[in-house]
Amino acid sequence: MRNLLADLRDITGPGHVLAEPDVVAGYATDWTRRYTGLATCVVTPSSAAELADVVRACAADGARIIPQGGNTGLVGGSIPPASTDGLAAVIISTRRLTSLEPVDRASGQVTADAGVTIARLAAHAESAGLRYGVDLASRDSATVGGTIATNAGGIHAVRYGPTRSQVAGVQAVLADGSIVGNLSGLTAGSSGYDLAQLLTGSEGTLAVITQARLLLSPAEPAAAVLLCGTAGIAEAAELTGLIRAAVPGLLAAEYFDAAGLALVRQAAGLPSPLPAEYQGYLLAEIGGAADRQDYGHLLQQIARARLPGDTVLAQDARGMAALWAYRDRLTEAIATAGIPHKIDVAVPGGELGAFCAELGDVVRDAAGVRRAGRESAHVGSLQLIVFGHIGVGNLHVNVLGPDPADTQVDAAVARLAAAHGGSVAAEHGVGRAKTGWLGWTRTPAEISAMRAIKAALDPAGLLNPGVLLPPETATEPPERATT
Repeated sequence: MRNLLADLRDITGPGHVLAEPDVVAGYATDWTRRYTGLATCVVTPSSAAELADVVRACAADGARIIPQGGNTGLVGGSIPPASTDGLAAVIISTRRLTSLEPVDRASGQVTADAGVTIARLAAHAESAGLRYGVDLASRDSATVGGTIATNAGGIHAVRYGPTRSQVAGVQAVLADGSIVGNLSGLTAGSSGYDLAQLLTGSEGTLAVITQARLLLSPAEPAAAVLLCGTAGIAEAAELTGLIRAAVPGLLAAEYFDAAGLALVRQAAGLPSPLPAEYQGYLLAEIGGAADRQDYGHLLQQIARARLPGDTVLAQDARGMAALWAYRDRLTEAIATAGIPHKIDVAVPGGELGAFCAELGDVVRDAAGVRRAGRESAHVGSLQLIVFGHIGVGNLHVNVLGPDPADTQVDAAVARLAAAHGGSVAAEHGVGRAKTGWLGWTRTPAEISAMRAIKAALDPAGLLNPGVLLPPETATEPPERATT
């Protein structure tokens, strides 16, 4: 162990190998505070070459390698295992990989290091009159490498697709320390397996991403933001479809429920957005209007969507920001109320209403099951908040009340999503939290294929062990989940 620390310090310099327990603990706990692990040290290389040397040193020592970006994940995907089993675990933080090349206007692309934050990337693209298609509430901390590793979606996925749709190439370090990748950004090339797409969504289990070539889109400023009250998510989903058909420039479609609105108003001191109260709320951002004449045409298009009478529309920057605050500040508002169970799932648009209709009973049943002959003490204080990117069926189910270490509610929600033809994991990935549930939405043959890829690229199993794939000894569920 001492020799490994010395080797790592020789590679990066002594100031970039953090081994003090209090410091390491901050990196070994995820944003939700629900998942924590044990690490020997944190290493912060400054280049792909340094990172490759770090990986080689870890491989020679048999140390586990935990890639980490902004550590904004919610499923423990970027933290070390909770047990060391006598093996070293090294967190490789990409925070010092911050190079951002000039925008290539000819191709509409840019090359960015893995540690560049999404906020900085977005501002860089905007300065060139372009837009990066992924935007997140955690934009000031979330990084390029982390969002590629989880295939993050964000608020503009309805318009531009998830991170996978923005990736034109990656550079990465494999488990043996070799550097692979192609950053040319060629869209017409077809010369074998697409490693960039393979690594997107792989959650650090196949390689450590060091750099990416990213697609940019034409700038499309928001022209209007609307917020309307609905009877629930089913009506909100139907309205989203109507707006999508009526307005070609739908940039975002977000949903939050009454419980979420009440919590964010209380935490942030915000006024009620509408005269009356509703079960659910739809927030939509629309682009495409460049001048007064375009605005008039935009209003005509919006009118065709037959929105409810209780709809507020903002067309100035201040008004649009005020409406977005109800959605943007939800995550921090929930965090002020306790340690939430945050279950990130995807459900087909046509199933959203049925999913949410069953959700309350499913959560209550899971939280209220008898354990050791007594009823859970948390049932009375149970609070359910649902919000998310309704335009792509990505919901964030938040449950306050159950013990943070209790996963029964999480499993019940994931199983319900699978039963409605959805996925147990959406933009936050599978991480450590959901490996046992992967078989509810992926077939045994698919999981076997993923295991084969993992074994080929990381035969010693050093890269992010315990993340994404179920343990080899796990028994896959024999059938799809049912309610």
